Amino acid sequence: MSVDASLTREWVGHDAGSSGYRRILIGLFAAGIATFGQMYSTQGILPTVAQALEVNEASAALTVSTATLGLAVSVLGWSWVADRIGRAPAMKIALSLSLVLGLLTPLAPGFTTLLVLRTLEGLALGGVPALAVAYLAEEIHVRHVSLAAAIYISGTTVGGLLGRVITGPSADLGGWRLGVAAGGVLSAIAAIIAITLIPRARGWVRPTGRPTTSVREGVLANLRDPGMLVLYGQAALLMGGFVATYNYLGFRLEREPFGLPVAISSQIFFAYLGGTVSSSVAGRLAATHGRRKVMLTCVVITIVGVAMTLPDNLAIVLTGLLVLTTGFFGAHGVASGWVGARARVGKAQASALYNLFYYGGSSLFGWLLGYAYVVGWWGLATTVIALALISLTWSWFAARD
Repeated sequence: MSVDASLTREWVGHDAGSSGYRRILIGLFAAGIATFGQMYSTQGILPTVAQALEVNEASAALTVSTATLGLAVSVLGWSWVADRIGRAPAMKIALSLSLVLGLLTPLAPGFTTLLVLRTLEGLALGGVPALAVAYLAEEIHVRHVSLAAAIYISGTTVGGLLGRVITGPSADLGGWRLGVAAGGVLSAIAAIIAITLIPRARGWVRPTGRPTTSVREGVLANLRDPGMLVLYGQAALLMGGFVATYNYLGFRLEREPFGLPVAISSQIFFAYLGGTVSSSVAGRLAATHGRRKVMLTCVVITIVGVAMTLPDNLAIVLTGLLVLTTGFFGAHGVASGWVGARARVGKAQASALYNLFYYGGSSLFGWLLGYAYVVGWWGLATTVIALALISLTWSWFAARD
């Protein structure tokens, strides 16, 4: 009796062009849309939320920060679940839970309930970004992991874009509830596609030892790696400044001298298309020119983009937003793939920690910089530039390929 050769040789991952490779890329691309279309569904309509629920700018931004905080605190828990049942089943459970919660959120009777539901959404959604890159590192051939991670990041930018640009016009027609409902339906469709396509894992091996021990050892091993700490710190600072920019720019554009309605101001998120392209391009460039060089270049581009938003000129502001978004997602695409490739032990925990810092920074600075915005846009923009400069300096001296 012959034995299938695929069962006797060591698993090295799906190669480019194979059916499994295509299913993983399409499935995770859809998972990125489902996750981030839902995660940021209120961001494009924060002025509408603030007016309807009678809260200030920083409080309205909590509808974004509570979701990202829920995600941040759940990623290690999801990595524990994944170590018990596998990456693919854990991601599918997360997508199923988030699908239900996303459709319930527009029914929130008041601001407090809305924040609770947004937190629960974040807790559920944490299962995708916490595990996606680790899943890729185990299931895709090592030659293609950086590119595959960059394509997944592209899916997150498309999700972020679609969720935001759909909610704005819908909210203009029927208020914030209709806007959030539109984003929830979009995310539900994408989640169903992802659940259907993502194949079972072949590279996952159940960790030995007690569950809590394997998680703790993975966390400690990655926190002891100085290179990982650089990537985690950069994630917190860059993501925090990036989210704050988008959180409060809508308020600025709806006031003088711009005076744009929400249906128009929410369309600024088309700048995410720059990130859709740059995350994939940066992944390819990193493979040939080195991760450190490409990542630092992307941070410099981010800083230039923020500076361009300072003048009260709509064309320059929108161009700056495109430049900022292009640079940020290029840096994020390289860094997230770098984490998965660098981790020698605790791959799930390495990815979870990256997301903990990434979304922790989003939650903290996305809310806190609302108080910098009180003194005007220059207060927020200069603070974002300061965060990026700290990240740039840290990475310049510490990051190595």
